[in-house]
Amino acid sequence: MSEPRQHRRAHAIATATVAALVTLALPGCTAASDGSRATGARTPASATNPADAAAAPAPSATPTPEPTYALSTAPRTIPAVQEHVPARGPGWKPAPGARVVVAKDDTAALSDEGRMLAGELGIAYGESAAPRSGDVELSVEGTGKPESYTLAVKDGRVRIAGPDEAGVFYGTRTLKQAVRASGSAPEGTVRDAPAKPQRGLNLDIARKHFTPEWIKARMREMADLKLNQLGLHLSDDQAFRIQSDSHPEIVSTPHLTKAQVRDITALASRLHITVVPEIDSPGHLGAVLRAHPDLQLRDVNGKAVKGAVDISNPASAKLIDDLLREYRPLFPGGAWHLGADEYQALVVRDPQASFPQLARAAQQRYGPSARVQDLATGWLNDRADVVRPSGKALKAWNDGFFAGGVTSAAQDIQVEYWTGKEIGARPPLEYLREGRKLVNLNDEYLYYVLGEPNQFTYPTGRRIYEQWTPRVLRGTTPVPASYDGQILGGRLAVWADLAGAQTQDQVAAGIRLPLAALSQKVWDARTPAMTWPEFQSLAGRL
Repeated sequence: MSEPRQHRRAHAIATATVAALVTLALPGCTAASDGSRATGARTPASATNPADAAAAPAPSATPTPEPTYALSTAPRTIPAVQEHVPARGPGWKPAPGARVVVAKDDTAALSDEGRMLAGELGIAYGESAAPRSGDVELSVEGTGKPESYTLAVKDGRVRIAGPDEAGVFYGTRTLKQAVRASGSAPEGTVRDAPAKPQRGLNLDIARKHFTPEWIKARMREMADLKLNQLGLHLSDDQAFRIQSDSHPEIVSTPHLTKAQVRDITALASRLHITVVPEIDSPGHLGAVLRAHPDLQLRDVNGKAVKGAVDISNPASAKLIDDLLREYRPLFPGGAWHLGADEYQALVVRDPQASFPQLARAAQQRYGPSARVQDLATGWLNDRADVVRPSGKALKAWNDGFFAGGVTSAAQDIQVEYWTGKEIGARPPLEYLREGRKLVNLNDEYLYYVLGEPNQFTYPTGRRIYEQWTPRVLRGTTPVPASYDGQILGGRLAVWADLAGAQTQDQVAAGIRLPLAALSQKVWDARTPAMTWPEFQSLAGRL
């Protein structure tokens, strides 16, 4: 055999060997090869013959395994939800084609809530449409605590239901915050309700003019925090800040027009916030007295008493009642603040000797043992009588309630407890033992006083979050838990004693974390699960 032939033969053998090895190692180019590649399977050795491969049935594809999910955790919101039942699933997030859907029977009640949520989430609104995968469904149904709701995330849908419109609205706030915090709402069911019925902000717009736009921005912030009450202190010694048709002479510039007030209360209604107006009397009326000096209270020496009207003069009551009747329909919410604090006739050593005209009027009305404090109590009750027919809940500051007199404040007037330092102020337990309902505006924790006069310091969110509860009504000591049911809630209060100390924007920034901390403590009575740094970080994201 010549060398070339031997070489060719060896080459042929080698080529055949390589071909066989390739055939064994690689899937064949047959109809079955697509399925083999899809599953990562190798071609069986028996199919190395092309004819056999063509005749063999294609192997079936292995099903794609279902994704597995960890058990969900509660959505991260402020205030934190009361209860979350975890589940396994992908949760929900806004996607193309998703809608907020309101059933036909609930359109009148929930169209505002539905449209608002849809706009916030950047999805469509489907009024009276049947829900489908990816949708958020809102409905009023069932029974339960006022303002409560359930939020269920299941099968790619969200369902929010509550016994009233406010509850459904708060469910939409939870969904909005959950999506903002982490991009999606977790699988499972939230059951939530507030610990306290009154939760909010008190704003002194008398001593500092806050624009309507600023006030409305704070209301939107409050609504996201599930706060439901905005107190507006309309009158004080410095200014009277609301348009009046009955007494235009007392109105300061700038002020809120009635059209602006209606705009504010209309937004408040959509956000489930009650606007609580306060025309403080018989003190804090310096702006009124500049136009009506004849109503000024004077002591036995003829010296004028700052901000105080003479409550023995029937013309004083007529002017205030004119204003109450004028503004009652302008504020359609369900509460009214009568003021009654810091009447300067009662801070002197002997009010009877200093103000003999008040002492005489008290005795003429209530008998020979009556004192000036009884006349002041009668003033409060008379103003309450003017407002009460409107059905509004009545409020007054705690130092306007006096003990030991021959008459007492009407039992239906809620005590807005702010201090134990003023003349006439008593420890909170005295009011509670009388069976009165209290609202907490503790000046130790909840007073944001511009310029920090009189040893006030700006409240911090951390101090409220870590130390305060609604039962801490005075100082730093809580009242016994047995009285918790009489405490209706609390508000953070902004007072403009030194109006120029901060701009509107500085006030907004300064109250942001205190307001968030307050919302947590009036919504959930339990000790917060998050540490303050965790809460502060979440507040920054939301």
